[in-house]
Amino acid sequence: PVMYLSGKMFVFPQETNTAHVKLIPANVNLQSLTVCHRSFTDLKRDHSLFSLSSTNDHNHFLVFMNWAKQEIQSHVHNLFVGYGGLDYAPNKWHSICTTWNSSSGLVQMWFNGQPLVIKYIAFTLPLTTNPIIIVGQEQDSHGGGFDAKQSFVGMMCDVHMWNYVISPCEIQKYMKEKNFTPGNVLNWAALNHQKTEKVLTENKQIGCHADDAPTPGSGENPTPVRGVAPPLSQMPFNLYFLTT
Repeated sequence: PVMYLSGKMFVFPQETNTAHVKLIPANVNLQSLTVCHRSFTDLKRDHSLFSLSSTNDHNHFLVFMNWAKQEIQSHVHNLFVGYGGLDYAPNKWHSICTTWNSSSGLVQMWFNGQPLVIKYIAFTLPLTTNPIIIVGQEQDSHGGGFDAKQSFVGMMCDVHMWNYVISPCEIQKYMKEKNFTPGNVLNWAALNHQKTEKVLTENKQIGCHADDAPTPGSGENPTPVRGVAPPLSQMPFNLYFLTT
């Protein structure tokens, strides 16, 4: 079904070779592409972040964490490039965008707001052959062939896909959770998807920080700073009266 998932997240709570979400693309004319998603996990092994297979090859387009090499890999047509040296810390949200241009074969990944080096994959045919898109598992066959030791366990949200390379400005807007042009292939705000087995849809967790400044007019009293007098309106009544 098509669901409005803004403010929601998928929860993959356990390691299995079955639990996954199939994402139904709005179109399959993929001359080029951009894929963005946010994920949160504590896995210390290989795991798939985004898997698109075709009838011709199961790694038609894949974003995959290779734990042994400590790199996130971008696969296109079963070829890949790797990005290492990333602060892929556990139990934190990470925003990842990957772009691929079929006319040039150039690939680029953005990680938590930072652009990584542009690399080349020597295959420039478009991705148009009956794609199946899955999150939660890595496809070793078209729509299946799952391995529990490559499954994703954690939370995932804000999955978008475009059939073109979006601008660096749009990627920055996505990373900072500002208004951006939603995906025209996959749009998290109106996502056509099918869940299988143990996958839950929950409210996205937004933290509250103790050191946040109070909202103006909220009635909250700021923590006094040593050597700085509070505003007159917040002084005790008798002191206020004497000073006036």
